[in-house]
Amino acid sequence: MQPENMIWVAAGKRYSTKTATLIAHDVYWNGYHFEQNGRNTFLFRTPNGNFFAQYQTLLPDEINRISPLEKNEALQLYQSLHKKEVPFRVAFPHIKAEDA
Repeated sequence: MQPENMIWVAAGKRYSTKTATLIAHDVYWNGYHFEQNGRNTFLFRTPNGNFFAQYQTLLPDEINRISPLEKNEALQLYQSLHKKEVPFRVAFPHIKAEDA
């Protein structure tokens, strides 16, 4: 499954999968299929540095949608998604990792 070309407007901002950069997703072969329980999540960053998630579904009572994310939400989602398309430092240049 690939991300669907989608435009979504929320709180006066337009989010477009066509103009944003895909940074992570959960599309991978789990031994049965690529769609994880009929759903997939794609994390994007817009050219302006905003983050959003695209949720795609194959389930009959659900719709594909986009949800804007705060930076901390995007960071948590990035860490939880199986496939990283962009390295952490590129996806989150504003975060400076320090030694523990």
